[in-house]
Order: sequence, then structure tokens, then C-alpha cells
Amino acid sequence: MPVRLGLRENLPQFSLLVAINAFVGAMVGLERSTLPLIGKTDFGLASKAAVLSFIVAFGLAKALTNLGAGVFAQRIGRRRLLIAGWTLALPVPILVATAPSWGWIVAANVLLGVNQGLAWSMTVVMKIDLVGPKRRGFALGLNEAAGYGGVAIAAALSGWLAADLAARDVLAVAGAAIAVTALALSVLFVRDTAAHVALEQGSDERAPRLRDAFPDATWRRPSLRACSQAGLVNNLNDALAWGLVPLLLASHGASIGAIGLVAGIYPAFWGAGQIWTGHWSDRVGRKLPIVAGMLVQAAALALLALSGGAVAPAAVAAATLGIGTALVYPTLIAAISDAVAPVARAPTVGVYRFWRDMGYVAGGLLAGVVADALGFSGAIGVVAVLTALSGLVVAVDLRDDQYLKPMRDVIDAHRPNLSGNAPQAVRGRA
Repeated sequence: MPVRLGLRENLPQFSLLVAINAFVGAMVGLERSTLPLIGKTDFGLASKAAVLSFIVAFGLAKALTNLGAGVFAQRIGRRRLLIAGWTLALPVPILVATAPSWGWIVAANVLLGVNQGLAWSMTVVMKIDLVGPKRRGFALGLNEAAGYGGVAIAAALSGWLAADLAARDVLAVAGAAIAVTALALSVLFVRDTAAHVALEQGSDERAPRLRDAFPDATWRRPSLRACSQAGLVNNLNDALAWGLVPLLLASHGASIGAIGLVAGIYPAFWGAGQIWTGHWSDRVGRKLPIVAGMLVQAAALALLALSGGAVAPAAVAAATLGIGTALVYPTLIAAISDAVAPVARAPTVGVYRFWRDMGYVAGGLLAGVVADALGFSGAIGVVAVLTALSGLVVAVDLRDDQYLKPMRDVIDAHRPNLSGNAPQAVRGRA
């Protein structure tokens, strides 16, 4: 069939990728409310830095995988990398269930990081490929909403079930069911999107090499640099919410069910909000949602630092943090995608996602070490200040005029080609 760009034109495949990304989020959401507590209760870990070591391992594996996925997506194919990601998820629940020591849990999270890096990266890039430039922010909002909706539901359910069942059993059984289902869907129904990339590109331009894409997205281009540092700080916040908040609430007597509720509120607001924020960024530009989101996150963390570990203010802080993250998350990827040619999208997004997920490494180390030295409130306060500063960097470096007007000009100039039939050469490849 002719290859077309657009959300409506590719709705069945787009919807399938949305569903698979919900499974990607659920896989990591299972750990949100329970794994830090398992470290203390099942393995006797006293140091907060030791407990958070699983997040460091997860973040480092995911960051490096994102970097490689961006490069190999052009050579190997998006669909093959997606299938590889789910294949590597299969041992994770087995390792968690049978772990005789905390080192096995850390090893399981290395595999989980690779799974997330491959599977989430490919669902993101494939959706961008399908919809083209016109509704990119909205498409990314739907993608991230599904992923973090999966995180929220899995976090809340695993905390609720762990109140009556063994937490490790909950993680193992649910993780196995998710991994097997998502792998089957990917193998049987997902199609590759190389022809859509070729249609949007409209030329024989080659993808940039990693040695060119990496400095561009890291320091050479101010707008890309601003997005990369904001992504890193955003996931630094997420590492803190994942690792420290359950310990903070538990230290003040919260039940595991209440901890699961707070752990689920944050990604629930994050996930649901992205449907609107991604669409909004298509209309107003990328800078305003990103800067506003970083400042809202900083305010939420300040409230959490002052909460004293009480469940009610922690829940309000979690909801506010989710709103701030919803403003930032899909918009950053859309801004990166706007700034580069379609053929350069996968490697450049891969570099951005590398730095974003290095935030888990930085957050796990920083939050653990500072919490051991200054307590929970001190660690959360330090991260709140870093988040506000990151938003100011985006306000200075990110240029919206570089994105929206040129992209709208491209859409208007090529509107028949973007919404119509593919050229004959692309039809043949499809």
C-alpha cells in the first residue's frame, strides 16, 4: 500500500505502538513502590546510597543503550531493536524472584535498563516517523502518556498487592506476563517505519555519524544542548521520586499501600497531562512549556522537602511534580526532532535520551549520598534548586523561532506530498 504520513493515515500501527509503550512503562512501574523497600526489608540494606544502586545501574544501562539504539536504528531497523529489547526483558522477573543477594537485583535492573532503552526509544522514534512534522508534539504526548500511564497503574497496583502478598512474587509474576505479551505483539504485528522516514526526508541524505551527532546535541548547538541538560535534570528528579520518596514516607510510618498511592499519583498526572501538553507545544512553541514545567517541578520538590514525610502533602507534591514533568517530557523530544532532518532523528534523539537517562545515574548517586549526609529533606532541596537553574538555562539557550516557523513553512510547501501518496520509489521499498 502507498506510504503516507499522518496520525489518521497510520492509526492502527500508531495505536499498537501506544499499547506496547504502555507495557514498557508498566515493566518499570512495578518497581516504583516496592523495590527500595525490598532492599531494606529483604536484604538488610541500611545505606540509602546502597539501596539506590539499582537506579544507578538501571540508568547507566538505559543511557548507553539509547545511544546505541539511535545509531543502529538506521542500520538494523526499528522493529528488530524493539523485539531485541523485549527479548532481553524476559530474564528480569526470574532474577528478581530468585535473587539470593542485592547484586542480583542490580543485575536485573541492568537488563531492565537495556529493555527500556531499546523498547521505549523505538516506540518513540517509530511514532515520530509515522505522523510526520505536523502533529509531532501531539503524537509524542500520546506516546509518553501511554508509557507513564503504564508506570502509574503498575506502581499503584504493585503497592496494593504487596500489602497482602510477597512483594518479590508480585514483581516476578507481573513482570513475566508483561514481557511475554509485549514480545508477542512486537513480533506478530509491528511493522518497520523505514519507508516513512524516506518519504519525509525526500532526499538521499545519510544519517549523521555518532561522532557528529554527539557533540551537536551535547554542546555544539545551544538549543540541542539546552534540551539535553533539561532532560538530564528531569530524570534526576525522577530518580529521586523513585528511590527516596518511598523511603521518606516509610520512615514516617506510611503503609506500603499509601506509598504505592503516592508513587502512582506522580506518573498518573505525568502521563495523562502529556496528551494536552504535547498538543499545546505544537501551537505555542517548545520553550514556554519546557521552562514552565521545570519551574513547576522545582516548586513541587520544595513542597516535598517541607512535607515532613506526611502522606497528604507528599501526594500534593507528587501531583504537582507530575504536572511539571508532563509539560517538559514530550516537548523536549519534539524540540529535538524539530531541529534535525528526518534521517538524523534517530541518532540525535538517541544522544538526547542518553543524557536524559544519565539523570538516573546522577540522581541515584546524588540523592543517595546527600540523603546520607543531610537527610531526605536536604537531598530533595538540593535537587529543587538544580531544577530551577535548569529551567533558566532553557530560557536563555532554546530558540523557538528556530523550530516553529521553519517547520510550518516546510509543512505548507510540501503539504500534498506529506499527506498524499508516496513517490514510486518509496512505494517499492514499502
